[in-house]
Amino acid sequence: MPGMVDTHIHASQYSYAGTALDMPLMQWLHTYTFPVESGYKDLEFANRVYSKIVTRTLKNGTTTACYFATIHTDASLLLAKIANDFGQRALVGKVCMDRNDFVEHYKETTQESQEETCRFIAELLKRKYRLVKPVVTPRFAPSCTGALLGQLGEIAKNNNLHIQSHISENIDEMKFVKELFPDSETYTDVYHKHNLLTDKTVMAHGIYLSDEELALFRETGASVSHCPNSNISLCSGVLDVRNVLKHKVKLGLGTDVAGGYSASMLDAVRRTLDSSKFLKIKHQEHDTLTFEEVFRLATLGGSQALSLDDQTGNFEVGKDFDALRVNVAARGGPIDLIQCDGPKIILEKFLNLGDDRNIVEVFVAGKKVVPFKETTPE
Repeated sequence: MPGMVDTHIHASQYSYAGTALDMPLMQWLHTYTFPVESGYKDLEFANRVYSKIVTRTLKNGTTTACYFATIHTDASLLLAKIANDFGQRALVGKVCMDRNDFVEHYKETTQESQEETCRFIAELLKRKYRLVKPVVTPRFAPSCTGALLGQLGEIAKNNNLHIQSHISENIDEMKFVKELFPDSETYTDVYHKHNLLTDKTVMAHGIYLSDEELALFRETGASVSHCPNSNISLCSGVLDVRNVLKHKVKLGLGTDVAGGYSASMLDAVRRTLDSSKFLKIKHQEHDTLTFEEVFRLATLGGSQALSLDDQTGNFEVGKDFDALRVNVAARGGPIDLIQCDGPKIILEKFLNLGDDRNIVEVFVAGKKVVPFKETTPE
């Protein structure tokens, strides 16, 4: 099957994945996330965590990942190197934030953020990694001044780069954005005014986007990353994926570690199906997603959301061979095959029941990257 595409994951949060899920977003950030991320000035710590998250996601079938790192340029470059060394296709973003009222020591000045972003981009492009590219990464509107957002929009435009951030994840967050940017009609308008909505932009969550905002996403070519585990775990809300697709907005799936507790895209598939059924329970007229549709979102949909579908996402001739070889009947695995089922049923069983024990080999751009070679850095 085609490799899976994680359109939103915080590599720097992997150290506490599976814990710290007892607060809503804004409290969660200043209680757990910002203190942990501030520790990535320690490159030894960064190396340990980043090596683990890259190998973990690859073993679970993520051939392409769109990563948030931290504000630390050198550690962010280290994440890019590790992804390259292990052979994962990746977009890596040095986080930008010049406003943080919660953890004073974890932020930059506007000038520092601009200069370090330019240094990160220049250094990463100079390394000429074939599969790993920089992505301009304003953390989200509440942690950035308008001046910084404008500068980042210019940097992305001048270098023709991808952009990633968060939008409309949580009600309190949205109220905060309105207080900080009173001249903007909507959360989407904040980014649009600063040239951060392009056909290479991916925005995580988007739970509360209005139809007018979705129309602007469609018009600009920006995409949404649906992160259902995080949306549920932090009690943020439930995205109506069907409505996003109805507006013809590009959409992929994200694990959103560590707001989402699992780094596996199979979990993202299952939670997407669950979330669709939650909406059906609440609104009987809701048209639930099928597993075939969600399978597409985890593969080709993700590559379209990241504007990488000319390179990956399915097995069209001319694209790179990003693929998983799956053994549904792997010895000691979680799936028991009782009868002779057809390919479609076997795929459904894998999506609902499978794990990394079923993923025998992983290929990225035609190169086998899992199992890991003994010489590959751990």
